[in-house]
This record gives sequence, structure tokens and C-alpha cells, in this order.
Amino acid sequence: MIELREVQCLLALSEQLHFGRAARELQVSQSRVSQTVRKVEQRIGGRLFERTSREVRLTTLGAHFIDQLQPLYKQLVTVYDQAVSDARGLVGATRLGFTGAAGGRYVADLIRALRTDAPEWEIVLREVACGDLLGPLRRGEVDVLAAALPVDEPDLTVGPVISHEPRMLATALDHPAAQRGSISIEEIADDTVFELANTAPGYWRAFHLPTVTPAGRVLRRGQTVTTCQEILTLAAAGQGVAPMLESVASHYARPDVAFVRIHDLPVAPIALIWRTAEENTRIRALAESAARMARRPDDRGRPTTVGPV
Repeated sequence: MIELREVQCLLALSEQLHFGRAARELQVSQSRVSQTVRKVEQRIGGRLFERTSREVRLTTLGAHFIDQLQPLYKQLVTVYDQAVSDARGLVGATRLGFTGAAGGRYVADLIRALRTDAPEWEIVLREVACGDLLGPLRRGEVDVLAAALPVDEPDLTVGPVISHEPRMLATALDHPAAQRGSISIEEIADDTVFELANTAPGYWRAFHLPTVTPAGRVLRRGQTVTTCQEILTLAAAGQGVAPMLESVASHYARPDVAFVRIHDLPVAPIALIWRTAEENTRIRALAESAARMARRPDDRGRPTTVGPV
């Protein structure tokens, strides 16, 4: 009978055809690989690998053996992963809330990742109004929320950060900053600043739209509005400006509004949030999948959680 660790050793060596590289892949010593191969060959009664000081290659017997062994090992891994998935309670639905463009941009990537990690797991999406950020989570309308931080509430757990959002300013096309590559928050102290009506905690609103600049200049508030389109229409008409996240600016881009990077406001992390008392295996598994997704490189080969450069 052959043991699982022996199977893994043989497959690694058949792929690498080098004892040192196979040992590194398996995280064992090179002598352990050599001993394992020799023991299996002794039990089989024939050589699976030809080794010289210059090369390692499969024998005819070895090639035939590996060709039959490889699909069996993959099937075993699939069966095991399915059992783990079932044991963690991933079969069923999880309600995932997201806040418009800010959360939705990354939720789509997360769902694609989940198709690989747990294809039988159903995710039910719920868009959450920006003006009622934490309400649906606390009322039990969603199980997990993808939203912009900061969130520091005693009844809520903040999970993995899945991205960082640069801060943008929406202005009219004839605004002095419209043709700039970036601006300072200090430069809009003379403008009227619009914001969305929001029930989020005061510290959250202060982070996303501070009342004063770092130099102490007061930002003059305009009327409070209820939708992004209202804000953009007022900005397009030259009635004021509006700070927002980059994903929101991209989602609501329109030809009569300019979007300029605010270079001295901190990036806004986007993270998963859930009710601490309701944490379960599904939520933890979702958080683990999100964390793995965030570590994967983007189109430029960087982790998706990278901040500004």
C-alpha cells in the first residue's frame, strides 16, 4: 500500500525531475525525498526514476505509474475539499450587502473567487443605500457588508480589507481644479462642499468629508442631498464640489463633471463587516476567501490591497 505523503513526493519529483526542487516544493529535506522514492521502488519491485549525477528522468514503468496516479490524486483532493466544504456549512445562501459602486466593484471579484473556492455556495446580493450604511446589517437584512471604512462599533467585526480607494473631487468643467492632475484638500476651502445624507457614525462622516482641512480651514457645507446624481448635477452646475471615492467617480462618470485626485486625503479601505454575535463558519469562510482574493495581484502585478504610490 502507498501512503499519501509518498504519492505527493512521487508527483513532485516527476514534475520537477530534480531532487532539490522537489524537496523545496514539499518543504522536506532532499534526503527524505530520495529515501521515500527508494522505499516505494523497493515495494513495487522496479525503478520509477533513473538518476545520474546530471539528470533525473522517469523510467517507462515510472511514466506509466505516474500517468495513472496523477488523476487519482486529483480526484482524492477534490473529494477531500468537498468534504471540508460541507463540514464548514458552505451549502446554502449568504446575504452579502454592498454600498453601490464602492462595494460592488469588489463584490463581483469576490463572487468569482467563491465559484472556485465553494461553487455550491449561494451568495444573495443586496445593495445597501449609502445613506444607511450600517442599518441593513444591524437589522439583519444582510449577513455581511462590503463597505468603506472606518467602522469601529462594539457590535460589529471588521474583516479583511479587500481594496483601498483613492479620494477624488467632483467639480464643474470650468472649475479651476478641473484640468489639474491632483489637488490638495486645502484648495477647496473656498468652495461649497456637498455631502450625502448619511446615518453612518460621526467619525465615518468626518473621515470621508472632514469639517476642517489639516491647516484648520473650515470646509463650507452646502445642502445635504440624497443621491450621487443629485451631487453630480449640482457640481456640474457650478454650485459646489463633492469629495468621493474613486470607484464612485468611475461608476457615475458623466461628460459634464470633472474628477480630480485629492492627493492629501488618506485612501479609504474597503472591507467586509459583520455582526459579531452572528459570526459563523460561512462568514469566516467568506472572509478567508476575500483575504485570498485581496492578496492576488492586479493587472499590474500588485496586490489589490495596495495603497497609493
